[in-house]
Amino acid sequence: MLLRSLFVRENVIKVKYYQKLYIMQRAIYRILDANLDRAREGLRIIEEWCRFGLDRQQWAEECKHMRQELAMWHTREVRQARDTPGDVGTALSHPQEERRSNIEQILQANLCRTQEALRVLEEYSKLYQPQMSTGCKQMRYRVYTLESNLLLDYRCRQLQNAYLYLITSPCEQLLAVVEAALQEGLTLVQYRDKEADDLVRLARAQQLCQLCHKYGALLIVNDRVDVAVAVNADGVHLGQQDFPIALARQILGPHKIIGRSTNNKEEMAKAIAEGADYIGVGPVYQTSTKPGKAIAGLDYVRYAVANCPIPWFAIGGIDLDNLDEILATGVQRVAVVRAIMQAERPGSVTQSFLARLTRQQQLLHLIS
Repeated sequence: MLLRSLFVRENVIKVKYYQKLYIMQRAIYRILDANLDRAREGLRIIEEWCRFGLDRQQWAEECKHMRQELAMWHTREVRQARDTPGDVGTALSHPQEERRSNIEQILQANLCRTQEALRVLEEYSKLYQPQMSTGCKQMRYRVYTLESNLLLDYRCRQLQNAYLYLITSPCEQLLAVVEAALQEGLTLVQYRDKEADDLVRLARAQQLCQLCHKYGALLIVNDRVDVAVAVNADGVHLGQQDFPIALARQILGPHKIIGRSTNNKEEMAKAIAEGADYIGVGPVYQTSTKPGKAIAGLDYVRYAVANCPIPWFAIGGIDLDNLDEILATGVQRVAVVRAIMQAERPGSVTQSFLARLTRQQQLLHLIS
């Protein structure tokens, strides 16, 4: 009787042990299944943009290869553990997941989604297939590289396609003026304020960054690399006496835009050699923004037309009255301050600038 009792007790313990083991294994399989799906879905969304939005075959193929590698780990036993009706997380959501303002937000969200899923897979697959853990770790770094390439490419394409650059000046209706311009199709804004306290400057930069991204436009911060980092701006514009480009790049990372002001061909050559993504060429005319600064004039503009290999913007005293004179030199891009910031109808002025700059692009395309 005693032996029978001990036998029964031992079997009950074994049954409970195997039940716990089964429950734990099934939970791990469910975690692997959910995150394999999550990573593959995120990669597919990124792949579609690389393929159809950017025409980047190499990046699309990289996404496809990673999806196929993950599919090899998505075995039948892992899939069979799926229990969608019993998953308490299917109803979880966040307001930010319901809304995307532009392509960059879609890409960023799905890159993060993929990276997080790969990290989960890396950890839990150590209990399932250590080889899978190693593969997911390596893949996570491949996605980090893809992220840097994608975000840099996205911003560079926007920069390349921006022909009007609005540089702000202190203004009580700053946000309203900028939004009026954005509503008319402006895609590039620089926040510039030499007088504001740091806390005010930081708050305004944050507001402008959110506003620009709402309309799918880039925000560049003048001078202040720290402010650009703090508000996650798209880049920084540096004067000749500001941060070295190499140091700014080290702080900002490889996927942000860095511009440099230039006043002559020597400064242009140096900025290009140091890795500037774009330059300002000017001042073309005398301007109240930089009183007393010697103008570069149209001769420097003509030199830039013939010799500058990176995007550049003619700047300094440009308005609708002298725009034709500027365009006659072959200029494609202009930066303006007063012409829009002090306009009674900034949206209308922006529209006029964009219409004439678009016609310039069409004319130059026909000539070439």
